[in-house]
Amino acid sequence: MPSPQFRRWRRPALAAGVATAAALLVTAVGANHSAYAATVFAADFESGGTNGWSKSGGTWTVVADGSQSLRQTNAGSENARVFAGDSSWTDYTVTAKVKPLSFGSGGFAGLLARSKSSTTFYRLALQSGQAQLQAVNSGNVTVLGTSSRTVATGTWHTLSLSVSGSTITGSVNGTAVGSATSSVSASGRIGLQTSYASAGFDDVAVNTSGGGGSTPTPTAPTPTSPTPTPTSTNPGGGGNAPAWPTPAGSISLTNGTIAVSGTYDGGMKRICCIGDGGQSESQDPVFDLAAGATLKNVIIGAPAGDGVHCAGNCRLENVWWEDVGEDAATFLGGTDYYVVGGGARSGTDKVFQHNGPGTVHISGFTVQNSGKLYRACGNCSSSYQRHVVMDTIYATSTKVLAGINTNWGDTARFSNITILNDSSRKTVICDKYKGVPKGSEPSHIGSGADGVNCLYSESDITWR
Repeated sequence: MPSPQFRRWRRPALAAGVATAAALLVTAVGANHSAYAATVFAADFESGGTNGWSKSGGTWTVVADGSQSLRQTNAGSENARVFAGDSSWTDYTVTAKVKPLSFGSGGFAGLLARSKSSTTFYRLALQSGQAQLQAVNSGNVTVLGTSSRTVATGTWHTLSLSVSGSTITGSVNGTAVGSATSSVSASGRIGLQTSYASAGFDDVAVNTSGGGGSTPTPTAPTPTSPTPTPTSTNPGGGGNAPAWPTPAGSISLTNGTIAVSGTYDGGMKRICCIGDGGQSESQDPVFDLAAGATLKNVIIGAPAGDGVHCAGNCRLENVWWEDVGEDAATFLGGTDYYVVGGGARSGTDKVFQHNGPGTVHISGFTVQNSGKLYRACGNCSSSYQRHVVMDTIYATSTKVLAGINTNWGDTARFSNITILNDSSRKTVICDKYKGVPKGSEPSHIGSGADGVNCLYSESDITWR
């Protein structure tokens, strides 16, 4: 059963603009209390929602289990995770009630601390017959401590994971699992995780004492700033790429995805974090744009989840992605979508994903260290003829500018394209695929200008 102390805990009044009925309960630590332990985060899910948590994999719902609790029910998921808190948190103790419901082969349910990415963190894991304290570095697991114990399914267990400097300590129901030193991660968010298991989670709390790292007061996004002059503008093709902008401040996503209808002007503030920075297809977007919406003057920080979703026609103006997670933006419906200015880095797979019909117009855009700048979906549930028009693009260390499906009549047009730091001309301007039904993989059938689907001439491309 949930601990009574969580039921009696109440959030103090926060600044105007912060949601008063969120499942995520956060309070600032006053300077006059720095010598004492302070609760800087608490979540008991009594509101019935998961505001403030970003999801990656699995099926997460709030259910009644004595009290309200968060449950992951997909026992076949290899990596089901939710994250919360702030990436700058350093020294703290995170506690949670965990109720394993089922264990598959090698399955576990656990608590994470100092998660700086989807694959690097500290973990206290309940397994069938034991608990383990682990350091996970880019997916590689080092066991810091093991305690044999009966881990009964259907029973609540209290997990406590402490990170202080290089010392990592874990306990289950007040009994130590282990304590060791590690330098895998110096700061990061908290998380809940299952692997080939189902489990319930409740009464999550983060406590810190004096010097316990950054514990910022949450700030609700307020899209009311006046439209600033863009930090950088794009000259014509062949010039230098624009300078990457400096954030004018930061906003933490305490209430999950920001829904936009009309215009959202971010005032060049950095907005993050959601998701885990990986390629999971189940991550939520930072922004969800209704048909006809405009997003402008925003820097999207990492982790950026699934970036921006456009439900219909949309305009992305001077939007910068510091580290593309799954995709920078996904165009789902409509006829015309405009990306004007801005830039994106580190799109492991692709930057812009075009799932709906119509034309994506990309102009004055900078792309760095990415796979594809644009991909027309080759195996979505609905097959459309899709088009992309690129003008004044600056590409550095990017493999392909556009991938299209010629059997569906897709086209890609290019003008004023500058490819930087590629004297050997390895960058592919236009890749051609054969689109296939959902569930199959499209096949690559060629590259290069052809006057029909891939439309450009050598004079449209500048290699530098």
